[in-house]
Amino acid sequence: MSTLNYTLLVGAISIVVGILICLGLLSALGLLHFGDLFRGKLAGNKGGKPIWDIDHRRLREIYNLISKVTSTLKYQNVLETALDLGSRVLATPNIPAERLVSTVLLFTEAEHGNPTLTVGSARHFTQSDMRVVLPGTSGLIGEVITEGVPKSRTEISKDPELNRFVALRSCSVAHCLPLRAGLDTYGVLLFAHTDPDFFTQSKCELLDIISHSSVIAIQNARLYSDIQKEKEQMIEIQQQEHKKLARDLHDGPTQSMAAIAMRLNFARRLLERDPKATAEELSKIEELARRTTKEIRHMLFTLRPLELESQGLIGALKAMAEKTHETYNQNVIVEAEENVVSELEMSRQTIIFYIAEEAINNACKYAQPNHIWVRMKDYDKDLVMLEVQDDGVGFDKNSVESSYEQRGSLGLRNMNERTEMVNGIFRLDSAIGKGTTVRVLIPLSEEAAERLRRGG
Repeated sequence: MSTLNYTLLVGAISIVVGILICLGLLSALGLLHFGDLFRGKLAGNKGGKPIWDIDHRRLREIYNLISKVTSTLKYQNVLETALDLGSRVLATPNIPAERLVSTVLLFTEAEHGNPTLTVGSARHFTQSDMRVVLPGTSGLIGEVITEGVPKSRTEISKDPELNRFVALRSCSVAHCLPLRAGLDTYGVLLFAHTDPDFFTQSKCELLDIISHSSVIAIQNARLYSDIQKEKEQMIEIQQQEHKKLARDLHDGPTQSMAAIAMRLNFARRLLERDPKATAEELSKIEELARRTTKEIRHMLFTLRPLELESQGLIGALKAMAEKTHETYNQNVIVEAEENVVSELEMSRQTIIFYIAEEAINNACKYAQPNHIWVRMKDYDKDLVMLEVQDDGVGFDKNSVESSYEQRGSLGLRNMNERTEMVNGIFRLDSAIGKGTTVRVLIPLSEEAAERLRRGG
């Protein structure tokens, strides 16, 4: 699916979901205020305006906020609007929103160790509160994340994580909701108030609807962000491919054509003095021209392998093995399981082909191997593995990975970035005198991708 179509699909889903959420939230809000009116809580309207006229304007404001939270693709806007929406639906004439403290806490990936919760947005937090980082493993927040259900808690000062926020110390009760979709937990929504009886069942139901709409909006924002990153990656890969093609043309056919021109000039002058030697020289020039033609054809094949479209990944890999042998006299053995490849959609097969091509090209250029093996096989449940192995000279893996220029020249960045495009894991093993092995683990399902992300 193209990026444009995908973005349009996300937008359409957002609109439909937004309408459903609006209906649900407005219905719940209407019931809440009808109950308040029935119990006489709204009887003290001193402004002279009809109660239902006040509610009508407020419902319109809330509707606009719901539309905003479900339609925006900007991450920070989602967080800000979710808190504004919470403040609006919880505010009543008797209990103003100024006494409500709220925040969105989001997981961020740590360089070392487990993810931590940081403040994404907040209302009535101090500057020091905005810098608080929590593990999200204990107290009210830990329970909500572990169990995946909303919970309320009094005695906030005794909570091991909530008591770190200065703004919450004056509050008597907190209500926490998980921001979760499937296996992904993004963080929590937290609301707190000075009135211990503030979070009634009706208000908690309203907040539950808001949390669900926020999760959908966060998902959309992250998907959009991922699409943008993928576009940038694709542009970067294309630029790297252009640079690689320029280098290959310069080091290969361009040099060969220059050599052919020079040797033809030499043969023309030699013809007058030694016709026999000229014939030998022309024979060498012909061989060089044929080799150059093969190199150019090999480049054209890797730029657009027609076999990939007509025969799939296995056919394309076998064709590349044949052309590599013809061009470089290099033995490439393809060992691929048909049932494994059949589970991969064509877009993934294309990406895997180019990863294999990069690894084979590196082996031919630098490894001096007798053999190169290309394997596609089952690895684990819903996981397949591409493996490219050679018996060449190998290299010092640590020194190469520490050098940005060497990683670029060996195509490691390209292979890494392409692996990320299939949600896979890239692994490289090499040692001097022991050859090199490139492995790419490719998930076939969201569950398998999640296992890879978690290191399982």
